[in-house]
Amino acid sequence: MTNKNDGIYGMLPREKMDPQAQAMRDYYAIIPDQPLIQKEFGYYCKEEWIEQGLDPEADFEKEFGYNISNSVGFQGAGWVDAEFSPAFEEKIIEDRGEHEVVQDKAGRLVLCFKNRRNGFMPEYLDSPVKDHKTWEEKCKWRLDPNTPARYEKLEEIGILNQEAARKGYMITQRIAGGIMYLRSLMGPEGWLYMLYDDPELVHDCMKTWFKLTDAVITNHQKYTTIDELFIAEDGCYKSGSLISREIMKEFLFPYYQQLITNLKSRQLDSTRHLYIQIDTDGFCVPVIDWYHEEIGMDAMSPFEVASGCDVVKIGQQYPWLIISGGIDKRVLAQGKDAIDKMVDYIMPAMKKRGGYLPTCDHGVPAEVSLENYRYYRKRALEFA
Repeated sequence: MTNKNDGIYGMLPREKMDPQAQAMRDYYAIIPDQPLIQKEFGYYCKEEWIEQGLDPEADFEKEFGYNISNSVGFQGAGWVDAEFSPAFEEKIIEDRGEHEVVQDKAGRLVLCFKNRRNGFMPEYLDSPVKDHKTWEEKCKWRLDPNTPARYEKLEEIGILNQEAARKGYMITQRIAGGIMYLRSLMGPEGWLYMLYDDPELVHDCMKTWFKLTDAVITNHQKYTTIDELFIAEDGCYKSGSLISREIMKEFLFPYYQQLITNLKSRQLDSTRHLYIQIDTDGFCVPVIDWYHEEIGMDAMSPFEVASGCDVVKIGQQYPWLIISGGIDKRVLAQGKDAIDKMVDYIMPAMKKRGGYLPTCDHGVPAEVSLENYRYYRKRALEFA
């Protein structure tokens, strides 16, 4: 007989949850005055920190006082790229001295620093999809949801997520959003032109996105209930949205709405709230209402401060919004006085509000010294 309160078929009773799982669910519930969960967005500074004295084998959770999370989550539906299977062969196309032109796994030609392809934005020289012919020949067949290789580790990952769910942890399904996906196919500018030049092609790409994403999630839901759908979108730049709400309603939202409807209909726990999170850089405030009203968005990250995102003001304006991010990476590079000013402005107000998880507003850059970051973590832990 199935236990209806096992975390899979029904919510685990709070008293049976791991303490960290309780804390994460309190964060999502926007409970005021709870200790702030401690984690980080990511890092582009490890090599520099090792030179500055960090143990190369350091456990970052212990080193910097992060919360330990057993939430494994599901992937397999893309993130910053389309989820090709097979992926394109990664190879060097041209040596340009200090730089090299590389074909990446998404079939793009990118200009990178030699022997360093991560931690910075490359220059995108070419993308695989230019028209219907290149879409069919190069990419569409790589997005077949029935490719066996997609599911080689499904059982292993499914069991890990079941174990996490039985302890009360949030189970997140990560996917590439439509903007991220189309950009990876057509390039940063190409997909924007294609909206006007060949909308039929864009819709075919999105129909393929939907079929793949829906099929992948269907297989994951056989193991456990999904708590959150986390969409990598990156649909904003320094002044707002890359595209209008009308264009999003034509090319994106119908596919998102159907995906979410299908996901909810398959949940093993039909009473569980499905949180929707959007990840986007840039000035995201103009799109908060769009995503909330069109697809029921609950959460957003990482609130890039250089683009004008102030999490204290945004938290006041949108009391229902779950917020992660908002720690200015530039300030972390400036020194202790600047860090104090930022921490004292953000942390007390957002702890009192609830529903806030402080992280750097993108990966911690190499410009942030180990000394500065350790000081920031010391200050952040005052609110843990």
